[in-house]
Amino acid sequence: MNLIGTKWKPLILFHLLDGALRSGVLQKKIPGISNKMFTQTVRELEKDGLLTRKVFPVVPPRVEYQLSKRGQSLEDILRRLDAWGSQDGK
Repeated sequence: MNLIGTKWKPLILFHLLDGALRSGVLQKKIPGISNKMFTQTVRELEKDGLLTRKVFPVVPPRVEYQLSKRGQSLEDILRRLDAWGSQDGK
């Protein structure tokens, strides 16, 4: 729980389940997250080995995030959480 037990981490990881996303695209998929919180959260996830960050040497800089092998191991958990949260409360 220490690795994914914050408000934003599961959402970021969930959106990366289907593959790598550019930084801006990923951030837009998460309404309400500030630039500062997004940056802090992806840095923590990278430090914990749950995602990888790839910087492309272009102008303007292009950054992509994707799940690491360790992050991919959370797929079943994240999908179950999504299904549980999508239930109509019955």
